[in-house]
Amino acid sequence: MRVVAHSYARRMDIRRSLRRSRTGVTLLSLAALLVCGCSAGKPTGTAGSTARAALAALPRATPSALAPYYAQKPSWRGCGVPGFECATMKAPLDYAEPGAGDVRLAVARKQATGPGKRLGSLLVNPGGPGGSAVGYLQQYAGIGYPAAVRARYDMVAVDPRGVARSEPVECLDGPEMDAYTQTDTTPDDQRERVELVGAYKKFAEACGARSARLLRHVSTVGAARDMDILRAILGDGKLTYVGASYGTFLGATYAGLFPNRVGRLVLDGAMDPALPARRLNLDQTAGFETAFRSFAKDCVRQPDCPLAAKGATPAKVGENLKAFFRRLDAHPLPAGDPDGRRLGEALATTGVIAAMYDESTWEQLREALASAMKEGDGAGLLILSDAYYERDAEGRYANLMAANAAVNCLDLPAAFSTPEQVEKALPSFEKASPVFGEGLAWASLTCTYWPVAPTGEPQRIEARGAAPIVVVGTTRDPATPYPWAVSLSRQLTSARLLTYQGDGHTAYGRGSACVDSAINAYLLHGTPPAKGKRCS
Repeated sequence: MRVVAHSYARRMDIRRSLRRSRTGVTLLSLAALLVCGCSAGKPTGTAGSTARAALAALPRATPSALAPYYAQKPSWRGCGVPGFECATMKAPLDYAEPGAGDVRLAVARKQATGPGKRLGSLLVNPGGPGGSAVGYLQQYAGIGYPAAVRARYDMVAVDPRGVARSEPVECLDGPEMDAYTQTDTTPDDQRERVELVGAYKKFAEACGARSARLLRHVSTVGAARDMDILRAILGDGKLTYVGASYGTFLGATYAGLFPNRVGRLVLDGAMDPALPARRLNLDQTAGFETAFRSFAKDCVRQPDCPLAAKGATPAKVGENLKAFFRRLDAHPLPAGDPDGRRLGEALATTGVIAAMYDESTWEQLREALASAMKEGDGAGLLILSDAYYERDAEGRYANLMAANAAVNCLDLPAAFSTPEQVEKALPSFEKASPVFGEGLAWASLTCTYWPVAPTGEPQRIEARGAAPIVVVGTTRDPATPYPWAVSLSRQLTSARLLTYQGDGHTAYGRGSACVDSAINAYLLHGTPPAKGKRCS
C-alpha cells in the first residue's frame, strides 16, 4: 500500500468506478493527490517544528539569465476538450544553470466567461505530487468551480515538471506495476521482508534508469519557480492560486520564495512543511485511523455492514477488518480481472484506504466488502484500488506513483535508512492506527533506496510581507491531518485559518455552503475569512 490523498474530483471518480463495477463499465482516471513525504529525523511535534529554519525569499529582481523564460508568449490552441485551450511553456531544467537545458511544461486554460470584470488568472493544482493539474482543470475545476469564480477568472493549470503531460517521470511498466502494487507490505517473515525491500529497490532502479535526466530536477522549489514564470507570461502581476493537499505545500513554497507576488492564495487540506517525513507519515497514519473510526461508527448503525454484527462496537469493526486482511494474505480472492490478478491483502487495504477520503463513498465500500467477505468476489475492492493507483482497464498506469516518489524523495531525505529502523518504529505506527499502521510504516521505505540524493529539508515557511493567505483544514481529514493546517497557519505570517468540522479530505467544493462562500468571497473580493472562522 502506498499512501494516496485524493482531490474532490478524484474522490468522485472513485465513487463512479465502484458504482460501475456492477455493470462492467471501465473506470475513468482523474487527478490524484499523494502525500508520502520522505524525510529523516526524529519525530517532532507541531510546536517543535517552529525551531526549524525558514524558507528564504528569492531576490525581487528577475535574474538576467531567466529573462527569456519570463518573456515567453504562449501560443494557445485547441486541445480536444471544448472550451479549453492548451499551450507549452519552457522552464530551465536546472535553475542553478539556466543554460543547461529546458523542460517543457503543459499548460491549459479556460477563459473567463463573464459577466463582470475579469480579475486575472486563477491557477489550480490538485496536489500529489503526481496529480495532473491539466486533467483536474479540464475534468473538474474548469467546469465545477462556482460559476461566479469562473466568470471572473481565466481558469489555468500547469502540469508540474515530471508529471503527466510535462515530460513525465517513468519507472515501471504496467505488468511491473501490477507486481509492485501487490507486494505484501505487512511482511510476516524474513523472506517476505526481503521481497518487499526488493520491490522498493526495483522501483527506484527503474526510475533511475528510465528518467535519469529529470530525476534531479523535479523538486517542489523548482515547480514553484515554474509557476512564477507562468504568472508572468499570463500577464498577472500577482499569483492567484487554489491548491489542495500537496498543492498547499507547492503554494506555500511559492509564497515563501515570492512573498511580494502573492495575490489570493487558498491552501486547502494543508501540509506542514516543517515536519520530517517520519513525523508526517506517523501523523498521516493517525489521520487514516481517525477517518476509519468515523466509518466504523457509521458502520455499526447500518444493517448492511459486513464488519459489524448486531451490537458490535466500532473497535470490533477494526478487529474484523484486520482479520479479513489476514485471511486475504493467506488466501487471495478472485476478482474477475482479465490479467489474472486476485485480491490479496495489499490491494484490499488500498481499496479500503481509497474510500476513506469521502464519507459519501462509505456505502459503496460496505457493498464491496460484503461482496468480498460474503460472496468471495474481490472485484469491488480491486476497482477501488485500481482507481487509487490510476490503473486503466488495459493495465496501463498513469505516472502518478512515479512522479510522487520522484518529487517526495528529492524534496526531503528518506524517513528510514534500513528495514531494521522500520521494525523499531512499528509499535508507534500500530498505536497510531491498529488497522493501517503496520503497512504504512513499511511504506515509509519508499525513498530509502532512491538513486539520487535529496536537495531539500524540512523548513518553516513564513512568507513575510505576503498578502493574506487562506489556509483550510478539515478536522477529520485522513490524508492531511488538521494539526498540519493549524501549524501552517501559524508559520505563514499573513495566514487566516478556515476550519471545516467534518469528515473527508479537503473542504472547498465538498458541499459546505459555509466553506464555499468564505472562499468565494476571498477569491472574488479579496476578503479573507474572519479570524477563527469554523464551518460544519
